[in-house]
Amino acid sequence: MLRKVGRQLGQQVSMQVRYSVSRMLATSNALNKDAAADAKAEPTPPKNILIEKDKNITLIGINRPQQRNAIDSITASQLCDAFSAFEADDTSPVAVLYGVGGSFCSGFDILEMSTDEKEEISVDILMRPEGSVGPTRRQIKKPVVCGINGYCIANGLELALMCDLRVMEESAVLGFFNRRFGVPMLDGGTVRLPAMIGLSRALDLILTGRPVGSQEAHDIGLVNRIVPTGTALGNALELANCLSKFPQRALNHDRNSVYSAAFETSTFHQAVQNEVMYTSREIIEDMQNGIKWFNHTFKADTTHSWLKRDRSMADWDDEDVAVAAAQKETKKQEEEAAALEAEKQKQAEKALKKAKKTEKSEPKAEDKCTPKETEKNSENPESTDEPKKK
Repeated sequence: MLRKVGRQLGQQVSMQVRYSVSRMLATSNALNKDAAADAKAEPTPPKNILIEKDKNITLIGINRPQQRNAIDSITASQLCDAFSAFEADDTSPVAVLYGVGGSFCSGFDILEMSTDEKEEISVDILMRPEGSVGPTRRQIKKPVVCGINGYCIANGLELALMCDLRVMEESAVLGFFNRRFGVPMLDGGTVRLPAMIGLSRALDLILTGRPVGSQEAHDIGLVNRIVPTGTALGNALELANCLSKFPQRALNHDRNSVYSAAFETSTFHQAVQNEVMYTSREIIEDMQNGIKWFNHTFKADTTHSWLKRDRSMADWDDEDVAVAAAQKETKKQEEEAAALEAEKQKQAEKALKKAKKTEKSEPKAEDKCTPKETEKNSENPESTDEPKKK
């Protein structure tokens, strides 16, 4: 009996041991498989491009501040994807491109090219279909505003030229600094820049590679706005909001016509034909709705009212812009009034000096005497005004 009970207990223990060992083996195998899968899986790429939405405006930020926002192959790919997503987003009419940190973009990351052992890899990086630093070799379908801060140089300047409008901080610097390293321009800069500022000025900037300040960039038409340091993103966003409030079909029609005339046509007749061909039925409907709204808002007897508005664009800007414009106008009026008052004071002082000078030049009435009195006094020199003694 005891032997039988002992055998049953031994069988139960052996079964439990076998079950535990098999379970441990299965768990270890599963862990080994997970570890091998994790080792084979590609690492998650860094988030070098930030995408946000401010109402209906898409914000695209270059996020490599430690490298002055130099763009490597991963960043360029992410930037292309960001613009593709923006073009596919029907709710976002305008985008803003900016640089995180102290610089907009310092061009292509040359360190990535220098670490490659094969020259073919570097050539493949530069000869990407859309561009080496983003979608610079194609035309973006919707308007893009660029906020430039710090350094915007080399291929980074070509990236800024891809945008429709450029807002530049007063302390920012532009320039094709790649000239000193023997790196050619391969992101549309030699195509876009002459069309923007003219052949002679474009050759000056491209061949010399010299730095360009904000005032010169604005004077030659390279940038559209100069703003205080630290406000490029805010002003670019404000400008994008202004564009987003206009009817978008007509706006994009005119934008496409301008680019077509600048880059795609060789004659004036062809450019005018394209302007007409770009007009669609939807644009005609928007135009009719706009005319109806105008006639409903400004009737025949009050048509003159909209012509006398001093700040017609204030309706499209934020309230703080209108306040700033009013303050600027008030300051201007005060300066003009002060200058006028100073001029009046100056004229009054001149008149007073002239009057005093005239008074000094005229002889006193007491000193005047007739010729007869002079002769009489000469004949009677002893006569005096004092009474004679009796």
